Amino acid sequence: MFRRRSQTSAEDSPVPVEDPKPHGTPGKGRPTPKRSEAQGRRRSPVTAPANRKEAYRLSRERDKTLRSKQREALLRGDERALPARDRGPVRKFAREWVDSRRLPGQYFLPVVFVIMLLSMVPFPIPVRSAVLLVYTMSLPVVMVLVLASSFYVAGKVKKEAAEKFPGEDLKGVGFYAAMRSSQMRRLRFPKPAVLPGGLPVALKNTAGAKK
Repeated sequence: MFRRRSQTSAEDSPVPVEDPKPHGTPGKGRPTPKRSEAQGRRRSPVTAPANRKEAYRLSRERDKTLRSKQREALLRGDERALPARDRGPVRKFAREWVDSRRLPGQYFLPVVFVIMLLSMVPFPIPVRSAVLLVYTMSLPVVMVLVLASSFYVAGKVKKEAAEKFPGEDLKGVGFYAAMRSSQMRRLRFPKPAVLPGGLPVALKNTAGAKK
């Protein structure tokens, strides 16, 4: 009886299951890192600036690099580098409409500047009086011409944009074109992509380079 009980207890005792993993190799216990994370760890660590002067210098270098990239993108005509108010086909159409024409508004500042310079030159009294008279009379005339040109440009651009881009948002496009028409050509931003007459600037530059 004692023998049978001892055999039964021996048979019922749990048999240890072999571990499929070798005991010498522990599990990772964490998820496998992504490729980008692994590459990031392999990169050299970024050293912090030693002082405020060094941090200011690094910040200026980053800003300079960013401005340089934005300028290159603008010169290439990349619309993604433009401010939000200048993006879109409607605004591009308005810019090219204005830039392809010679309008009175673009001559307002140069004319006023020249007249002011002439008024400060120490001419003889009769000549000086004539210059001041011309300055006094011409300034209101020039302003009226600029205002009339601005209203004409705003209405014309909005009308043609509505015909060319049906369904597009035309809010502010007339004012946008009018303001651009009152600026000197050299001071316009974004830079004009077409010349007066409609010839692309890039085509002219290419022709000049061949010469």
